Amino acid sequence: MKTTIRSLFALLAASGTALAASGAESDSNGFLATLFLAFGALVIAFQLVPGLLLFGSMIRGLFAKPSDASAMGDSGGKR
Repeated sequence: MKTTIRSLFALLAASGTALAASGAESDSNGFLATLFLAFGALVIAFQLVPGLLLFGSMIRGLFAKPSDASAMGDSGGKR
């Protein structure tokens, strides 16, 4: 009987913190916080596409072979 009471007391002492944590306080975001984060993600996504297009055009312009008239700065007219 004494062993049963001691083991029951040890079990209750060890599980006391688990019983105290009810989970009533949840740290979830509200709807407006989620909406704000989604809006920020949309802004970044919509700015990423034109940025990548401009970057691709810049890289293509750097590595393209220049034509004869534009490389010399000539307007094409003879003097």
